[in-house]
Amino acid sequence: QVQLQESGPGLVKPSQTLSLTCTVSGGSITAGYRGWSWVRRPPGRELEWMGVIAYDGSTYISPSLKSRTSISRDTAVYYCAANEIATMYPSEHCSDSDMSHWGKGALVIVSS
Repeated sequence: QVQLQESGPGLVKPSQTLSLTCTVSGGSITAGYRGWSWVRRPPGRELEWMGVIAYDGSTYISPSLKSRTSISRDTAVYYCAANEIATMYPSEHCSDSDMSHWGKGALVIVSS
């Protein structure tokens, strides 16, 4: 059974870089046609899909995220998630049922 575990800084200043790690166990990240995504939920808002790395190493990052130069609005619970067929969500919206596996989430607070 694939298990995902997020790890992150917890608290980060707006001027800093936000880095998160997803640790995968119980399966291979290159198996099948899986996609491994980052999804976040800001306070009071819906899930936001951020990007994916596929089984073959190809990646897609949401355009709005790529154009960002500040993390000041990035307080959220960040989830590592996987689905059996690597999928992009250009609208940046996804639901719980879109992914077959979810991590428990890591809360990141951006504050000075």
